[in-house]
Amino acid sequence: MTDRHVVQLEVHIDAPPELVFRYLTEAERYARWQGVRAELDPRPGGIYRVWMDADTVASGEFLEVAGARRVVFTWGWEGDTEVPPGSTTVAIELAADGDGTMLILHHSGLPSAETAAMHEEGWIFFTDRLATAARGGDPGAMPPMPRSG
Repeated sequence: MTDRHVVQLEVHIDAPPELVFRYLTEAERYARWQGVRAELDPRPGGIYRVWMDADTVASGEFLEVAGARRVVFTWGWEGDTEVPPGSTTVAIELAADGDGTMLILHHSGLPSAETAAMHEEGWIFFTDRLATAARGGDPGAMPPMPRSG
């Protein structure tokens, strides 16, 4: 079956779009809310690679970077056959919302309802950490990643 699954979230962040954008495109800022280390080259064809911990790495490449409005990258897990690197797509839209930002995340191409549910849970967790970091708070240390299988 070729059915693919999608995660879609809308999150208000108490920070302007220009600042939220920096947390999506600057490696040091990115690692404050997701992972322990990031290697980012935010331009079409540039690398997207985030170490969630020492052994769990999400990777892909940037497809689109449009000012403080939109970031699109491919996504997958190194060493995973179900969601391998670059096999899914994450699109993040940023829009001014009063003094803050409305972030709309669309993660498409997930292979099953189960993987979509797992990624939705992860994105809810991480966008909450992003909201904390972008408003100047401390999201705390990265918790250990759950292990599958």
